[in-house]
Amino acid sequence: MANKEKKAGKVILRILLIVALAIIVGFGGSIGYQIYRANTSEEPSTVIGSPVINEIGGNDSGYDVLTPTAVPDSQISPLSLSTNDVSAVVECMTPAVVAINCKITYTQESFWGMPQTYSGTASGTGFFVSQSSDKLYIATNNHVVADAQEITVTLCNDSVIAAEVIGTDPSYDLAVIAVNLSDLSDEDVAAIKIASLGDSDSVTVGSMSIAIGNALGYGQSTTVGYISALDREVTVEGVTNSLIQTDTAINPGNSGGPLLNVHGQVIGINSVKYSDTSVEGMGYAIPINTAIPIINDLIEDVALDPSEAGYLGIEGKDVTESYSTGFGMPVGVYVYSIAQGSPAAGSDLREGDIITAINGRKVSTMEDLRNRISKIRAGETIELTVYTITAGRYNEHTVTVTLSSRP
Repeated sequence: MANKEKKAGKVILRILLIVALAIIVGFGGSIGYQIYRANTSEEPSTVIGSPVINEIGGNDSGYDVLTPTAVPDSQISPLSLSTNDVSAVVECMTPAVVAINCKITYTQESFWGMPQTYSGTASGTGFFVSQSSDKLYIATNNHVVADAQEITVTLCNDSVIAAEVIGTDPSYDLAVIAVNLSDLSDEDVAAIKIASLGDSDSVTVGSMSIAIGNALGYGQSTTVGYISALDREVTVEGVTNSLIQTDTAINPGNSGGPLLNVHGQVIGINSVKYSDTSVEGMGYAIPINTAIPIINDLIEDVALDPSEAGYLGIEGKDVTESYSTGFGMPVGVYVYSIAQGSPAAGSDLREGDIITAINGRKVSTMEDLRNRISKIRAGETIELTVYTITAGRYNEHTVTVTLSSRP
């Protein structure tokens, strides 16, 4: 009898222990659920974009200078860290993105072998990056607006606004276009915003990425993927750049649009897709840290009067990718003639050298070089990145030249 009572007591004790454990687990599960709910808050990140205002100031250059911005820990949205739902990011960033449509003319041989001029259209994407007191600046790809006779942008509220080219840099496939604030209605201004620019140097392989763009010219759409690789050397039309690789779908019309991180910041500008029947998920974007100084330069560059513009004093030939591959020469401008008494003649530049950059920005054609020099004032000193052949090998060095007025 005593044994039965002892057994009954043990059974009751076990039941009590199980009940207590269940309560503890249930309480812990409740706390865990609340923590999960807190970490999957629907609140969007506070760093996504900024509103457009009609007038700004406090800046000698007259516009908001672009800088990359890392996300402060205190401003990281829990949503962007704990869920695959990126709808809040897309909702916040869509007002910063525009569809770009261009009217172009191009020449092609007719059936009879005669040159024939045709009219056509091209489409791409851009996003608002800065503003001045009278303009809103949009970053995009050079190949989107190259040779365009007329450009319009479609805002997120479907308003269509005329745009103009501010500057282009074919070597980096970058361009800046702008719309006049005076062309926007109050509703337009209220609907759009300036994109938040991230820090592409902090991007890691495997992190999520989001692309928003005017795919196939149908209007804005979104694709999501991951960063596949960094610092990929990609050559397009003889120019090589170091790009971000992503498996986020990049389709025709996405060119010039933003590649975003999960905090809604632009980490790249979508530029190239590797297209082949045997290849999937290989898109490329220009790192935003590479693009920012160039975009700033394009906005700041002002066409100078020829009497004010600098003069270097060389004649050059383009070293294309095919020449580079065939003869082991760097892509750039081959200096075949230096004018006597010119700034170039008084420097360490020599005939046979190849110029690849001015003040750190690549130049791949003589047209690039002329365009850059035409926007630098006479009397300013520039640094040329130059390759000189020595003992059968090209060696890189820097040549300093003070430009003069054109004789």
